[in-house]
Amino acid sequence: MGHPPEQKQATHERILEAASGLFRRQGFSATSVENVMRAAGLTVGGFYAHFGSKQALLVESLSRIMSKRRGEWFQGIEDLRGVEWMSHLVRRYLSRAHRDAQVPACPLPAVLSDVARGEPALKETLSREADLMVQGIAENLSGDARASARERAMAAYALCIGALSIAKATEGTPLSDEMLLAARRASVLLAETSEPRD
Repeated sequence: MGHPPEQKQATHERILEAASGLFRRQGFSATSVENVMRAAGLTVGGFYAHFGSKQALLVESLSRIMSKRRGEWFQGIEDLRGVEWMSHLVRRYLSRAHRDAQVPACPLPAVLSDVARGEPALKETLSREADLMVQGIAENLSGDARASARERAMAAYALCIGALSIAKATEGTPLSDEMLLAARRASVLLAETSEPRD
């Protein structure tokens, strides 16, 4: 006899939640299905009732984590624009607290190399979710003759991800804090546009 749909959905969510934490902490390749199911308090045998493969779990987890993160990253700054908006955004992301978190909110520093070696579906998921993040940033910026709002958003997003990755990898050294500060300042510069000429 099968489980009621609501129970199956609750178990599915439990697996995704456990996977999300493990993936953000140790990456995809270092996380086994057994680790995920143990963290969810479930037996390994039940995994395939919810996911066709580990790859399917990776795809759904990445989409879920990045979608949730996008909402959290933009929350509470809806009334701001331009430099002020970017300043708030990057202080939130490029912070010591975010760098030092046991389970970081952003999965990308932990999983990018795994995605690069992953299957097309995983790369397509990252591409779609990253594009949504870039769109969300671009909506709060302006462009000028030097760069469009989208180009500025892409550069700022890449700068944030790269800087946090390096800051995490060099944690405990002076370079780590310096990297966070420099990237915050550079991201804000990307939000500045030149005044239109008369």
